[in-house]
Amino acid sequence: MRGDGVDENKKRAGGEPLLESEGRAKLQPSSIDVARLAGVSQSAVSRAFTTGASVSKKTREKVIAAARELGYQPSILPRILVTHRSQLIAIVIGGMYNPYYAQIFELFTRQFQSQGYQVLVFFVDHNEYFDDAIPLIMRYRVDGIISALSILSKEAADECAHMRIPVVLFNGRQQNKWVSAVCCDNVEGGRQIANLLFQKGGSRFAYIAGKETLANTDRQAGFVGRLRELGIDEVEIIQGDFHYEGGYAAAKEMFAGANRPDAVFCANDLTAIGVMECARFEFGLRIPEDIMIAGFDDASFSAWPSYGLTTIQQNAGEMVDAAIGLLKQRWQEGATSAGRLKLVPGILKDRKSTLR
Repeated sequence: MRGDGVDENKKRAGGEPLLESEGRAKLQPSSIDVARLAGVSQSAVSRAFTTGASVSKKTREKVIAAARELGYQPSILPRILVTHRSQLIAIVIGGMYNPYYAQIFELFTRQFQSQGYQVLVFFVDHNEYFDDAIPLIMRYRVDGIISALSILSKEAADECAHMRIPVVLFNGRQQNKWVSAVCCDNVEGGRQIANLLFQKGGSRFAYIAGKETLANTDRQAGFVGRLRELGIDEVEIIQGDFHYEGGYAAAKEMFAGANRPDAVFCANDLTAIGVMECARFEFGLRIPEDIMIAGFDDASFSAWPSYGLTTIQQNAGEMVDAAIGLLKQRWQEGATSAGRLKLVPGILKDRKSTLR
């Protein structure tokens, strides 16, 4: 055995020493193999595969070329053992049928990857508790959890706190020492829609609800509460489900009544589009002349000329930045302070569906 660790008895046919992995059948090449082929230190290989690490461009290129030649893929396990951090973030999400939440997921993924983190995705049913996903998440050593849509029960929140895994709820409010939340100001958004429809001459008001979520409850409370302040005590409430089909079905029920509303606020934009198309194609109603319709989210299709939907824009970029900021804050502080709530104002988008 030579002093450099290469066994003289283990050589290729041409007399050159075997790489470390060549003496171990069926094993993947190691960082030591890459370092030897590239002519650099093992620590240089590690830095070359670490986002933001200090390594020259020339060294990185040599390492990448050697890794490609050997078919080497870096493992995160050594880094986890040394730093106790995996650079893995769990995102729990549902409702991907809604373009707004598809946008949120893309923003989170881009942000995390640009900062050297990788995302693990766990899907749950739209607006259901994600408690069932917790045991799956716990199989991985994640640095944090973002609930991009779903609700966290107190029991699941306590379990995350016990595991000391920071959680940020997106459009939620529940908090403990390891759980923070970022939320659009849904109550104020509902109040803004109420003000707008009242000022535009609405006299018979309705709210098409979504499922029983915090967002739906707050939007309804803001809308109905503000109308009561304006002297409107009767607001028709019809149950929807945040889907286009639910909005269409709710509209058929609503428009079939004798006292048809002329100002409708919907729990989200998909519901509002269903209501708009039912009004036009089932009942021949003109928008906004016969009925004004507003939604919530400002999904990408809302501004399309065929819809021109008035809505509350959730400031997706600011909310994602706030959520990541809360996660990083918890990494720095641990459980030395309580979880925080960041409330982000929505932006009223007044378009032709309420243009009078």
